[in-house]
Amino acid sequence: MKSKNAISKSAITLVLFLITAGLFAQNSKNTEYVPHVGQAGKDVIWVPTPDALVAKMLEIAKVTPQDYLIDLGSGDGRTVIAAAKLNAKATGVEYNPDMVELSKRRATEAGVSDRANFVKADLFEYDFSDATVITMFLLPEINLRLRPKLLDLKPGTRIVTNTFTMGEWQPDLEVTIDENTSWNTALLWIVPAKVEGTWKMGQGELTLNQEFQKFFGTLKQDSKTNPVSEGKINGDAISFKIGGTAYIGHINNNSMSGTSTGNGGNKTEWAASKIK
Repeated sequence: MKSKNAISKSAITLVLFLITAGLFAQNSKNTEYVPHVGQAGKDVIWVPTPDALVAKMLEIAKVTPQDYLIDLGSGDGRTVIAAAKLNAKATGVEYNPDMVELSKRRATEAGVSDRANFVKADLFEYDFSDATVITMFLLPEINLRLRPKLLDLKPGTRIVTNTFTMGEWQPDLEVTIDENTSWNTALLWIVPAKVEGTWKMGQGELTLNQEFQKFFGTLKQDSKTNPVSEGKINGDAISFKIGGTAYIGHINNNSMSGTSTGNGGNKTEWAASKIK
């Protein structure tokens, strides 16, 4: 049987241990990383997207549980976490390791850590080709550097930014939520399929020149040349006019097909295959 002195020493040791552990835990809590608006980053300073605009960005991108969203420059993780709350799978790409750890903690606290992932990586080197939705709050010059990779994504991929544009690539939709606040505009682009080139269409030759989601060109047939007008691409959907006939259809790599409607309302099927 232990002596009273031994029991007292054990009790004192236990008390000291608990006090030390409590102080350590408290100190750890007090020293958790807290970001501040305007802090320097690799490519841009950090300014968080307002939660109301995050919600609007996800709304106009029509995010669903079937989507995989990647947020480039994810900061404190709020966009990724908001997407995960919609039951989408989401990944945040962030260069600051402290922000990455903060985002992971916030995702755990929000109960979405199974759908929200965060990686420490350079957004210019990260492979985001599997995404169905890309979100960003970067400067225009950064957007332009990313633009070639974005345009190579699968047709129909949605890209949403906070405020900043893509140069000559005009957005498909722009929404402002509150004129009296900063960072209040969401812009949406839908990656267009590539149609530039020469196509065989019936007995004719269709030559198209593409400028992002718009295109123009000519159809040569029976020694006649007719201009292509009002050419638009929405993901893999295409529409255009030749003379008085309106064409709609879908693009599938080197082939496209659909229906055409003439002046009299008669509908016929059309198809084209790419020559070069």
